[in-house]
Amino acid sequence: MKHLLTLLDYSADDIRHIIEISLQLKSDLKSSDTREPLLNRRVAAMIFEKPSLRTRVSFESGMQHLGGSFLYLSGNDVGWGGQREVIKDFSRVLSSYVDLIVCRAKSHQSVVELAEYSSCPVINALTDLYHPCQALADVLTVMDDGVDLSQQKIAFIGDANNVSRSLAIICAKLGIAFSIGAPSGYQFEPDFYASLRAEMPAAELSQTTDPKKAVADASFVYTDVWTSMGQESEQAQRKAAFEGYQVNADLMAAARRDAKFLHCLPAIRGQEVTDEVMDSPHSLVIQQAENRMHVQKGLMTWLLGKDDV
Repeated sequence: MKHLLTLLDYSADDIRHIIEISLQLKSDLKSSDTREPLLNRRVAAMIFEKPSLRTRVSFESGMQHLGGSFLYLSGNDVGWGGQREVIKDFSRVLSSYVDLIVCRAKSHQSVVELAEYSSCPVINALTDLYHPCQALADVLTVMDDGVDLSQQKIAFIGDANNVSRSLAIICAKLGIAFSIGAPSGYQFEPDFYASLRAEMPAAELSQTTDPKKAVADASFVYTDVWTSMGQESEQAQRKAAFEGYQVNADLMAAARRDAKFLHCLPAIRGQEVTDEVMDSPHSLVIQQAENRMHVQKGLMTWLLGKDDV
């Protein structure tokens, strides 16, 4: 049985296959409004300890396109972590009711334990360490742009957070050059960076404190909010630390002339990115958000063995 906890567990072929399925499902929907019930009558449970807009709606809509249904459970409904019952018991019971579990958790270890005792596939819909569904959507967006992945470079400007970790992993797996520009103290942890380079020595990975150096020759410039959910007490400190890391017209000009802009949303306009960049013809943020639904449809059909599309 397969889960998606981190893309570290997936081969490049696995990732490419999921993307191919997603592209086909997207093409079918766009060209002829085809919504083949590949997951007819399948039931998925969605557990969210953190708020969500794009993740929740994209998963629910995608499952309905495929003929299945979702049950939504908030953190209060779940009551795990000693509040009501341990994850081991919760997972064994919930997985006996449903065909798939999608979980957005505060701690990555919660999702790991959920998968350990589940009798159905578990998808990590964001934890403190990884956001693999976002990275899959990011690559789908890059491929939508009709480019050769081996000739691309994605530069991430901002905190080395769950989004950038997953993005670095998928880039390393697929041969996309990746760089991150972040201030000292907000770069990748030495252990993570070293293990990634050791596992994939041929990968083009770099990190720097200079945002213009990071975006040099980048075909895609990516950013995220400076303060993620759960870090609100650090907001003032982070705003000061990331001064000079805003993605604006000046920074975009340091990338390739035709560079595109990416953001996983929600964005704080005027902070990590300007209105000018967000709303420019080079911005792919809306397509990127839409692609969450398409790639998650591909992922769910693959995990449930219905990927012959």
